[in-house]
Amino acid sequence: MNPMEYAKQLPELFKKLHQDFFKDTPDNLYQPVAYAMQSGGKYIRPLLMIYANELFGGKQEDVVCNAYGIELFHNFTLVHDDIMDHAAIRRGKPTVFKKFGLNAGILSGDFMFIKSLQLCVGSDSQYRMELFDLISKTAIEIHEGQQMDVDFESQDMVSEEEYIQMICYKTAVLLACSLQMGAIIAGTSKKNQELLYEFGRLIGIAFQIQDDYLDSFGDQQVGKRIGGDILNNKKTLLYISSAKLASSDDRVKLIEWYQQQTSSEDDEITKISEVKEIFTRSGAKEYCKDQMNKYLQAGLDCLHKVESDYSKSKLLSIADLITKREL
Repeated sequence: MNPMEYAKQLPELFKKLHQDFFKDTPDNLYQPVAYAMQSGGKYIRPLLMIYANELFGGKQEDVVCNAYGIELFHNFTLVHDDIMDHAAIRRGKPTVFKKFGLNAGILSGDFMFIKSLQLCVGSDSQYRMELFDLISKTAIEIHEGQQMDVDFESQDMVSEEEYIQMICYKTAVLLACSLQMGAIIAGTSKKNQELLYEFGRLIGIAFQIQDDYLDSFGDQQVGKRIGGDILNNKKTLLYISSAKLASSDDRVKLIEWYQQQTSSEDDEITKISEVKEIFTRSGAKEYCKDQMNKYLQAGLDCLHKVESDYSKSKLLSIADLITKREL
């Protein structure tokens, strides 16, 4: 069964777990949580955990609660990201804070975070401390990455190294954590755990480079407005590489655009159009594609080094799934 076919089974399985782990009242706390968890998605992180566990002979029931916990954690980060980004739409639906209010968004997100830690660690696992150390380290790094992302908005220039560190923390470490958690619960060697972690970290960087690219050059079908990163002055690799590669005139224009906040829809359309033209003229579009492929290949090299008697095809298909969206 391919990952997407398998992922179709997870909503019902997770719905049952949700009913087991969550109460119904107070409504204003639990309804936003249920809404966030029913908003769709590809369930990449729980799939990575389940497949990593299978790679060393584990079974779904060994990790399903932990896998639900990692999906809960991921959705918590989306709830709070949307608040910080003032995003009205997520996966084609109103974001949690837009539907239920700002206070509900903050409180339900906090609750999801705490509950996710409980589920990720488990109550009776012999690996409880290892799992706790990993998920708590990951949580700290994700928050550091989020703050770096916010800080970058007010800086004229950000280095490529700083950007890679930011997306590694904000996005890639949770993919890496999911894989290593599955490997820990399966009881495999530290070397295998570390290789799987690095596989997840590197394909996560590739994924985020691509995601930032699609924010500017994708289409509306991904459920987000095209050009949102441009309007929020986010220093993605498109911006960083364009500032480095562009002509002097285009570099000045680019920095000027990123120092402005638009006040009307017409201004927003103009800003997005002008900046995208600079991204294209400078060669930043092609550079981003090349970098995405570089990190993807490095991640695949790590996966190939993992010692296992079981097929790696499912993990390979996940890597392909998240990095082969149309560019």
